[in-house]
This record gives sequence, C-alpha cells and structure tokens, in this order.
Amino acid sequence: MHSASKSWLLLTGFILFYIIYLLFGALVFSSIERPVEDKLRHEMETLKQEFLNQSCVNPASLERFLVKVLTANKYGVSVLKNSSVASNWDLASSMFFANTLVTTVGVPFTMLVLTACVQRIMFPLVHAPVGVLQRSGMEPRPATAVHFLLLLVLVVLCFFVAPAAVFSTVEVSWSFLDGMYFCFISLCTIGLGDFVPGTQPGQKYRSLYQVSVMAYLFMGLMMMYLLLRSFHKMADLHGLTTFLQLPRCEESDLDEDREPIVENQQEEQTRPYLTEKAASKPLEPGSQPSYNSINKG
Repeated sequence: MHSASKSWLLLTGFILFYIIYLLFGALVFSSIERPVEDKLRHEMETLKQEFLNQSCVNPASLERFLVKVLTANKYGVSVLKNSSVASNWDLASSMFFANTLVTTVGVPFTMLVLTACVQRIMFPLVHAPVGVLQRSGMEPRPATAVHFLLLLVLVVLCFFVAPAAVFSTVEVSWSFLDGMYFCFISLCTIGLGDFVPGTQPGQKYRSLYQVSVMAYLFMGLMMMYLLLRSFHKMADLHGLTTFLQLPRCEESDLDEDREPIVENQQEEQTRPYLTEKAASKPLEPGSQPSYNSINKG
C-alpha cells in the first residue's frame, strides 16, 4: 500500500477510535449519573406533591423540602416547572461533557489525534502558502512573517470572533464578550466551566447544538496547535529560538513529491568527519530545516 494511503488510513483510524472513545465515555457517564438524576427527579416530584397536599405549612417539612431542593439543584434538577431540561445526562450531554473533559483538561490520546491531524494540514495551510509567497518574489523571512500574520487573523476571525457572535445569538444570557471569553478559555484549554453552552431550558435542537460545539472545540484546538507550530517554525528561521533559548522545531514531514538527495561516494566518506566538526560548532539560526525546504525550484 502507498505510504500516503497508509498515512490517511491511520489518521482515519485515529479519528474513528477517538469518536468511539468519546461514545464510550458518554455511555459510562450516562449509565452512572442518569439513574441518580432520575431518582432525584422522582423524589422531588413526590416531595412536592406531599407539600401541596398539606393543609398548612409545617416548618420541619418545609426545611426538609428546601434541603432536597438545594441538593437536587446541585445536580441540575430544578423544582420549578419549565426550568429544567429533560436530562443533563442524556447521550448527547454526556458525550459533550466527555469531549469538554478531554479537550480542555488534556489527555495524551487527544494530543495524539490533534498532532496527527495537524501534520496532515501543515502542507496546505503552512508550507504551500509560504511557497507561493516565496515564488512571488518575497524573501523567506518576510514570507513567513506575512503568512503567520495572515494565519493569525484567520484563526481569530474564524475561531474567536465568529463563534462568539453565534454564541451571543444562540445563548440568550450571553453577551458578545461572554462568547469571546468562552472561546478563549476553551481554546486555551483553561476550561473553568463557568460558561457552558446548551444548558438553557427548552433550547431547540440542543443535541445538534452540543455536537456542533464539540466539533468547534476540536477544530479550534487543532488550529491553535497549527498556529503554535507555525510560529515555532518562523522563530527558527528568524533566529528567535536561539535568542529565547527555545528548543528547535522538529523537521517538517517530507513531501511525497520531494526529490531524494543523491550523495556521491566521496560525500559519504567525508560525512563522519563533517558531522563531528559540525557538532563542535554552535548552531546558527538558519542552519536548521525551515520554510526554505518547501521551495521546489
């Protein structure tokens, strides 16, 4: 099988396994939490009926009622009619919670999937555009700087400003700044949990909305990782990694259409000597693989 086909097949397998992983987490949370929630709802309804059937208010009964109300409220169950969603732990809500947990807190497998996805989009979104700028006559350093600024503006507009506008429209209690705040803490993996979308009572297409937010979180994290890798590669080319004493970015994946470097016998014989000699010298900012490697002549 061709190497590119194997790579795409592996990436597809990672994504499918990631979705199955989230579904498994959703089933676990739903199976554990939903029975407790249903039991609380039944107890709340029974207690409410008992309270209403009483001819007068008993202080002890009222206190017991309030204790139950406050306890149930901690689990998202409200005694007020039309003030609570059907369930906070259905499959979509449980999967949304599992996705939020693994994306904003951080799980190694999530980073593996994100890394695999970013590796596939590095060429069309980073290497190819910089190559176009270089072929148009720009030097490598200005080309990488212009590309990074354009990519930064694109990420801010598409994954911060536009989603914030959508959240402020769908979530009645959210302002535009609230939406920006949610996008920032989510895509920066802070995840404080003080703003949670899709929790309003009677919200239409709630499950579809939560799945859309999950897709947005994953794509947003992927673009943030791509932005960081682009900045690191630009820093390598501009010498910032040496100045800031940062580790150099790993070498870019070889393109399938890149021509192999043919070395003659003399070069192979002198390689050990050159390697030892180069190892004794300090690294120069432009001596590492950078955006220049995308130039295909």
